[in-house]
This record gives sequence, C-alpha cells and structure tokens, in this order.
Amino acid sequence: MKKSIISSAILSILATSVAVTSEAEEAIKDYETLVVSATRAPLQKSAVPATVTIIDSEQIQQQLAVSNSLSEILGNLLPSYSPSRQKLTSSGESFRGRTPLYLIDGVPQSNPLRNGSRSGYTIDPMLIERVEVIHGASAIQGMGASGGIINIITKSATEGTQHQVTAGVSAPTSQSSEGLSYDAGYLISHGEGQWQFIGGLHLRETGMYVDGNGQLIGVDTTQGDTMDSSSYDFFGKAVYQFDQERQLKLMLNHLDIASNGDYISVGGDRENGIPTISTPGELELDPAENEVTTVSLNYSDADWLGADLNWQLFSQSFSALYGGGNFATFQDPTYGSDLYDQSRNDSNKLGSRITLNWLKVGDSNIDITTGLDFLRDRTFQELAQTKRKWVPETEFENWAPFVQARLNTGDWSFNAGLRYEYGKLKVDDFTTLASYGGHFVEGGDPSFNELLTNLGVVYEFTENWRGFVSISEGFSMADVGRVMRGISEPNQSVNTFLNLEPVLTDNNEVGVEYYGDNLTFAASYFESNSDLGARLSPNSDGIFEVNREKTEIQGFEVTTEYALSNDTLLGVMYADNDGEFDSDEDGQVDTKLGGRNISPRRANLYWTQHWSSDVDSRLQWNHFFDRHIYTGADSVNNFDGYSTLDFTVNLMTQNAGNFTLGIENLLDESYFTYYAQTAAHDTRNFMGRGRTVRLNWQYAW
Repeated sequence: MKKSIISSAILSILATSVAVTSEAEEAIKDYETLVVSATRAPLQKSAVPATVTIIDSEQIQQQLAVSNSLSEILGNLLPSYSPSRQKLTSSGESFRGRTPLYLIDGVPQSNPLRNGSRSGYTIDPMLIERVEVIHGASAIQGMGASGGIINIITKSATEGTQHQVTAGVSAPTSQSSEGLSYDAGYLISHGEGQWQFIGGLHLRETGMYVDGNGQLIGVDTTQGDTMDSSSYDFFGKAVYQFDQERQLKLMLNHLDIASNGDYISVGGDRENGIPTISTPGELELDPAENEVTTVSLNYSDADWLGADLNWQLFSQSFSALYGGGNFATFQDPTYGSDLYDQSRNDSNKLGSRITLNWLKVGDSNIDITTGLDFLRDRTFQELAQTKRKWVPETEFENWAPFVQARLNTGDWSFNAGLRYEYGKLKVDDFTTLASYGGHFVEGGDPSFNELLTNLGVVYEFTENWRGFVSISEGFSMADVGRVMRGISEPNQSVNTFLNLEPVLTDNNEVGVEYYGDNLTFAASYFESNSDLGARLSPNSDGIFEVNREKTEIQGFEVTTEYALSNDTLLGVMYADNDGEFDSDEDGQVDTKLGGRNISPRRANLYWTQHWSSDVDSRLQWNHFFDRHIYTGADSVNNFDGYSTLDFTVNLMTQNAGNFTLGIENLLDESYFTYYAQTAAHDTRNFMGRGRTVRLNWQYAW
C-alpha cells in the first residue's frame, strides 16, 4: 500500500501542469542563488531533490529572544522536529522520527559509538551565522544522518575591521529573582589583503526556569540542565587567501557549559499530574557538564586538475558528565550498599573529508562530485565516582568513498550517487557492571560494509513551481556503547553479537514547491523504513536501552507564507508524523512508536510585521495536538496537547544599536512537556517554561 501511495504521488507531480503569471523575479532570484553547502556540491537550493530549510542569522537572533538553545530554535522553525526538552540533552528529541546528524562547518558533532544526546549543545547560538537543514535520511555527509542533516555555519569575517558587542537579560514574570539570567559576548573581525580573522567569546549565566503556575521547574539531575548553569564559548576563525583559487581556513570552537548544582528536584507523580519541582539544596554528586572542543583545517583549490577541491581535516574532543543517583544499575556490593554514582562519556574524533567537484564535464550538462571520508572515533563511558567502565574503550574506523552525478537538461535535473561505507570496530575483553550480572564479554573487531545509493529527480514545471522525488539511504550505528553495556547474558562475544549491526534507513520522499511574488508553498510526503532499527525504551531506572526492531515511519509536511503587503507576512507550518515497530519479531510492524522516538502532530502559525524601517515584530503560535495511542496502565504515556504563544519586537537605532524584546509563552500557559508526558517517569515529570521576558542588545561598529 505504501508503495502505491508514493507511486501515485510521483505520477501526480509529473502530470501536474500549472499556468502561473508571476511578478516574482526578485524572490525567485534569491531562491535560485542560495547555495546549500551541506550537499557538498555547489548546488542551488532549488536543485536539491529534498526538502531544504535555511535558518538565517535574522531568524536566529529573533528566536533567541524567546529561546535558550539551538534545539528550541529548531523546534520552533522545523515542523517535524520534536518539542525541545528544555534541558541539557537532546534525548527524546527527534527529526522525522529519527536522529539527525549535527555538523559545525561540516565537522560531525554526533558521537556514533555512545550517543550522549548532547550533539545539539556544542556551540553557543550567538556564534551561528546560519543553519542548513536537509530533511530525511542522507549519507552524503557520512554516518548518522538517519533523520536529516543539520549543518551549522559559523560567523565569518568581512573586509575591514568590525566589532560587535551583545548582551541580554531575561527573567520569568514570577519568581523573578531566582529566574534571572544574563549573557554577554564580544566579536572582532578583520579582513585585509589575503587575511581574514574573526574571534570572540560569549558568556551565559542562566537562572531557574519557572512554570505557568509560578513553581520552579524540576532540575534534571540525571541528564543535566541548562537552567542554574554557567557557560562560555570561545570561537576563532582565520582565513588565508593564497590567490583567487586557493584558500586555507582554520576554525576553533570551545564550549563549556556546567550546572551550578544549587538546586535539587523533588516530587513528581505522573499518574496524578503532580510535577517535579526544584528546591535549594546540595547535590549528592558533581553537577553535570558538557565540554567540547572542535577544530577544523580546510584547504580549497578552485582549479585542481580541473576540479574544485576541498580537503578538511578535523578533530573533536567531547566530554560529557551526567548527573546520577543511587540507581540499581550502579549498585555493586564491592563498593558497599546504597551506592551513588554518575557517568561520564568521553569521545575523541579525528577525521579527513576530501571533496572534488567537476562542473559541466567535457562541456556536457553533467556535474560530478566525488571524494573520500575517514573517521576515527575513540569512546568510553565510565562511572565517574568509582572509575568503573560502563562502556569499554571502543575504537571505530570508518572509510567511505563516494560519487555523485547530476544531469541538468532544461527543466529536468537528475541526481544519482553511490557511497561505500566500511567500518571496523575494535573492543578489548571487558566485564559488564555487577547489576548486569558482571559477565565477561570477549572482545573483537567486527567490521561492516554497505553500499548506499540515492536517486533524485527535480522538475521545474514553471518559473515558480518545482517538484521533486528522491530515494535515498542513510547509515548509522545503533548506539554501540548502549548495546554493549546492556549485555546481560553469559558467553557473549563482540564479534558475534547481532545487535552491533548498523542501522540502514530507506528514505522515500516526494514534494512540490511554489515560489511566487506574494506566496510561497512547500509540501512533501515521506516514508522512512529500517529493517533493523534502534528504538529506545526505559528500564526500571529510567535508563534507556536499545531495541533492534523493524521500524516504519511516514510523515507529511507543509509550509506556506503569504505576504499581505511589503510589510506584513503570515506563515503556517504543519507536520504529521507517525510510526510503528515490530514488537513480536514476526517481520511486521504492529505497535505505535512512543514519544521517545517520534514527535506529535503540530502546527506553527506566525505573523511578521514591519511597522517602519526601524521596528519589526513577530507573533508565533505553536500548537501540539493530542496523541493518545495507549490504553490501560500504559495510558499514562498518552500526550495531551498544548499551545504556546511567543512575541518579539525588534528596534534598530542609529547610534545605540539594536534592541530585541521577547516574551516567551505570552499567555503563561501551564503544561507538561512532551517528553515528560510520553517517555519520562515520576522524578522527571517536568513542566515547560511559563511566561519569560527577555531583552537583547546588539551594537556593532
């Protein structure tokens, strides 16, 4: 049945004939010239056979007046991105029901061996120039993009010397003293001759969050929290232009965000609707922390053997300390009774990415992109207080040559590509924790290889309308560390343990887009299937384990904007995702995916108004629909939808800089977060933020 749906949609697009008389030359020109670097080829957005979203710096600054993190910005602007947890974790946040691959200037931020669910917390949003998002599974950027690609582009220098100072202060409208937050940053850039440089620092002190009832929201003492925290981000980028063709670029970013540990969480009863709240107190263990250093060196040559060469070397050091407790999983009689402990996830990555682009090969209409990617990842997870290894030190090497061809023939554009993935895992002998039975597991060095394909067609019906069809595959690891640490049977070997097999995701998508003078419209339907998925479910401690099951996800997305005038813009975003998994291993999906693995149906409406050349505003309404899929005792995991309303106004002055006032949750809606309702347990029954007012200031000279 699903194949027939895709086939019908493809035939519908190819058969559509639309007559449009347009005055949209400027809008279309902007759309056509927007190049998406996440594709690894100089492709205009209109030539990509996929749904693509570009979040520019203006949108980022606007959303930062009502958001505290990148995940919240994505949740407001991407309809198929699940609601943010408002915590120091992306666990439970999905994109089209899968995990996205985060990149910073092309450097992968995700950790394939032990997904610590903090890859969205590796850079301060104030240092981001734009975000490129490719919806759906893709292998063009390598392993991990089963839900899509989120490529973060950092700020760059321009000619001359530029300074920028930013500052912000925010507070809830109740419990204001405990909720007071502030941040400040400075950027300097200089471009002269062959050199360009930009560097800066951003600091944040975040107070407590308050819900719509005036209560302090519970601190997540396990995963970590963005409230009651301190952070700093140091960023630098230097560019040397040898000549018109050759360039060398060095980028460094270091982020450190740590909880202050001044509050503890108390209470929480999901069945009776009692939230988990915070009260002043000392933690039993060290506060959670995230420390990440990303470095990349890029060499480009626009005429190397007739090709445009880009060679990137990169490294990333990732260390994430989580909260903890006296969980049953952490108990070991050797260390006494009622043992408190916490985990630390350390990953170190080195990589190389070579990309070659040949345009109009042999004076034809064919473009070729090819290259070779290499990644080496060393990861372990320990229990930090007792230094026990929860996940043994694991080394992973991945080699991936790829080739992509594009044929442009008038209104048609055809894309086809191959990517060969070879991965080898190396694990020494290890022993599981006592709570898993203290079993000896024989190490090994299993390897995987997969040939991934992609096909795409783009057809421009008219100057304003285009349609696309794509069939692509994504490749990711199934959180190897989580799988290995959960081994609870004797006589196991890494070489033969089935659950170490990678996740292959087949993504089929069909879409249509219209870009006119006053109206833009985009709609797409997708299917995302994997024969051996990686669904997460909690154990009795609330610690998630991996279930390797067949998974099928389908979804529909619509976005549209209409300009009532040059000053007034209305927009709507809508997404409806659903999915099932095979619960009884009979090869057929039969059970709905829960909130930990898929987002609810949602609608986003917004109104942007330019009141004058110096004043503009945005009013946005986010609504999440009910999702009732459980009965009986499991009905506690059903989701009761909610709505929030946010408002921002921006004032640009001649001499005093730009001021942005934001009011998050304008109506002070009281609600439990999506994660708390569908995937958490009593001690994490968190409510969402109530009305919060923020004032940002930016001055440049």
